Parts: sequence; C-alpha cells; structure tokens
Amino acid sequence: MSRVTVLGLFCADLITRTTRLPAWGESLSGEGFRLMAGGKGSNQAVAAAQQGATVTFISRLGEDAFAPIARTLYERVGIDTRHVSTDERLNTGTATILVDDARGDNAIVIEAGAGARLSEDAVSAAESAIAASAVFVCQLELPLAINEHGIRLAQRHGVPVILNPAPAGALPAAIDAPIDYLTPNESEAAELVGHAVETDTEVARAAATLRQRGVRNVLITLGERGVYIDSAGFQGMIPALDAGPVVDTIGAGDAFNGALAAALAQGDDLPAAARRACATAGLSVTRAGAADALPDRAGVDAALAGHRR
Repeated sequence: MSRVTVLGLFCADLITRTTRLPAWGESLSGEGFRLMAGGKGSNQAVAAAQQGATVTFISRLGEDAFAPIARTLYERVGIDTRHVSTDERLNTGTATILVDDARGDNAIVIEAGAGARLSEDAVSAAESAIAASAVFVCQLELPLAINEHGIRLAQRHGVPVILNPAPAGALPAAIDAPIDYLTPNESEAAELVGHAVETDTEVARAAATLRQRGVRNVLITLGERGVYIDSAGFQGMIPALDAGPVVDTIGAGDAFNGALAAALAQGDDLPAAARRACATAGLSVTRAGAADALPDRAGVDAALAGHRR
C-alpha cells in the first residue's frame, strides 16, 4: 500500500530574485518575479504524488485568485482534494520569497490565511483517509493543535508519522514521543535541542538527544551534504546527490520529505528511502520554484541509476 496523507498549508509563492536583502525602509530593484504554487504541506503532497504515492491532502484555501492555482495543480498530479476546504472570508495562504540571485538562497515570510482556520473537525473528517494510509505527514505552518490532532488520529490507527518541524519552533514534550520520523534541518534541530548543529559531532549529538526524547527515527537534513540518520537500524550519513548547478533552494526540504514519505509508503527501508529523498531534493534545486521544480519518479530513478554508475 502506497497511500500517503498530508496535513498542511498551501501558499501562493510570490518570488522575487534580488542581489541582496533590503534593509528596513529601503527599496531595491528585483531581478525577476514569478507567481508559483507553494506551502510546505502542499509541496510535500505534490512531491509524494510525483514519486508514485496515492496522496490525500488536508488543507484550507480562500475563495480568491490564488485558490485555482492549488486546485489545478492537484488535479494535474492526481491528489485527492476531498478534504481541501474553502474559507469565504480569508485569503489563501501566501509566501513572500526573496531569492539571492547569485547563490539561490532564500528568505520567506508566510501568511497562512485560510489555513490558520483549519479546524480539528475538518481533520477528523479525514480520519478514514488517514487510517487507510501507510504514512501520515505534517509540518508546523498550521497551528500546533491541528498537527497534534492529526498525529493522534494517525496513532489511533497505527499509521507512522513524519513530522517536519518547520518553520523552526519549540515542540511540547508530549509531541516528541509519538513521532516515528522527525526531519529537521540544521537550524530547526538547533532550535529543538538548544545548541548549535553545525559540525558532524554537533549533528550526531542533536540526533541522539532527539532519539532520547522518544523520537523513533531522526533525520537531520544538511543541504548539499545530505542527511544524517539516527535510528535503531541505521546511524550515519546518506550523501546528497549533485544533479547540477543550483538555481534556487526553495522547496528542497519539501521535496525531501514528500519523497521520503512516498518511498516509506512503498516499502523501502529507511536508508533507501532517504537516498531517494536526497535525489529528489537534489534534482529540485536545479529548477526554479517549489512545486514546479519537483521531479517525477522516472527522473529520480534515472538520477539514482546515474549516480550508482
């Protein structure tokens, strides 16, 4: 069974490339603008669908010009949208993104809009989809209570949970123990453990700390270095896949998480799933944007085959 249910936010990404970040009160000329589909949960749902999973997405949109961007995308990639509701009073979520034109790094301001009004009742309405899934995925762009509710429903039915703790923030101790797979990047891991996560020693220490709190499998994503895994069956690095020059890093973490969910749902062991996730992220950064940059399964298969050769 390769069903994946994702709880999360859709954002319309308003992306401007620039030579540097402006100071407060300063105006800069941009180096190009694009309007694209984004939001961590939405990107992860699309990434999982692109990797062959049958995906249900739980979210909330506004009734505005941005909502059709989401619905058209989900129809194209085959995502079940029965639990994507509409709020007639609030806007669809937005992410205002500045991209460094030379390095591809980004800075993002998120406005959740209608997503912030997603209710526990709306998540409960998707319980049968969650129960039928092989993996349940959530992040921290929605209110924490909504994520906790979704996690409890998944637990009730024995469905493994991937929590991508992004944007960075403290988690209550009660949420650590049920998590099967926790996937912070370096800055998010540092926020969770209270110390720097930069050197190999610090990465391993952070992962061990999170395991000690009850997380079953910790995967700390390290950008161009790959991912460090601490689990009962495997400890160590899975290297990144260099697929070519970086255009931007928007959505790379989402590519990783969505592909990880799909691979686990399809029965891959954790190291193999992480390798596929790294390859998916590596391909995504060679293209502009988030959802539009996500490769399909054939592309990832080819990249992995070429890497092995």
